[in-house]
Amino acid sequence: MLVNDQHYQTIWLKEGNDKIVQIIDQRFLPHRFVMEDLSSVHDFERAICEMHVRGAGLIGAAAGFAMYVATMEAASKTSFDESVFQSSVLLKKTRPTAVNLEWAINRQLEAIATGKEINEKISLAKKTALAIATEDAAGCHRIGLHGIDIIEEISRKKNGDTVNILTHCNAGWLAFVDYGTATAPIYEAHKRGINIHVWVDETRPRNQGANLTSWELLNEQVPHTVIADNTGGHLMQHGLVDMVITGADRLTRNCDAANKIGTYLKALAAKDNNIPFYIALPSSTIDWSMRDGIKEINIEERDPDEVKYVHGLCDGEWKKVLITPAEAKAANYGFDVTPARLISGIITERGICAASDKGLLELYPEMKL
Repeated sequence: MLVNDQHYQTIWLKEGNDKIVQIIDQRFLPHRFVMEDLSSVHDFERAICEMHVRGAGLIGAAAGFAMYVATMEAASKTSFDESVFQSSVLLKKTRPTAVNLEWAINRQLEAIATGKEINEKISLAKKTALAIATEDAAGCHRIGLHGIDIIEEISRKKNGDTVNILTHCNAGWLAFVDYGTATAPIYEAHKRGINIHVWVDETRPRNQGANLTSWELLNEQVPHTVIADNTGGHLMQHGLVDMVITGADRLTRNCDAANKIGTYLKALAAKDNNIPFYIALPSSTIDWSMRDGIKEINIEERDPDEVKYVHGLCDGEWKKVLITPAEAKAANYGFDVTPARLISGIITERGICAASDKGLLELYPEMKL
């Protein structure tokens, strides 16, 4: 997508040195645009854990490239296969809720295992990492082409008046390789000249909506307004929201969806006000092994300091500010689960379906048991 009118993706091989992977370090956005080099498995471990990269699809793509780097590191070890396996174990621990991480690592392990010689294994890992990234961007683009139908229908019913869309956290191109999921239909609507406006939840505690989604929409010149997390219900009650669309970090086969903490509350408010609530995601985010999201999905608990402190620009300097009593205890659950009964539909790269096992299988019949 666009940054100062220049096209970027979120992760790529460094030009002139394909042993180095480059990313946009999202910790510094929206105030500084910083690119970071990753050249070791531990670089990737830190980048994923500390959220230099974040978002389901991008975590998966980063894990794919990390496994490519792992094969190059393993080439100098006594046991190539053991080294690669240990790297996979290390990487799987970095972010437990997003299924794309484990999916990408397992895909790499399968690809690497088909190689006979070390150089062939490295080549296969590189090829697979690039394929994961390319497929992620292409899938998100298709999500936009399917999701636009919903926005166009609302626009027709409103006779071309503004379609107000509420989103939560950042499920934009910064959370994937390009286009994003929740934002893909928004970008497509803007491209087609549909009159839209986006309500952007700030998304505490890390403020990904205020920091990242708003920055993306500004670069794409999409009209939007940043709001406090608890404002959505009020807007819905007063007819100021036409639809809600979010991403997800894991979807069970019965369509319970884990997403950034606070998503469940938006779904409840939408249900109470008869407002459609959609989840947009690629198939790599579907966990076909799970059926009950509330009971089965491992909800990541992060550092309480993310709740107690905020980061921002002050007098031209990047500063960390304590907003609670220093002695106060804080809990920091990274995600919650929205039950399928609250979801109007699932938007995937293959189309839109009902939020149910049956609905998903109509799009993915190969996953029938």
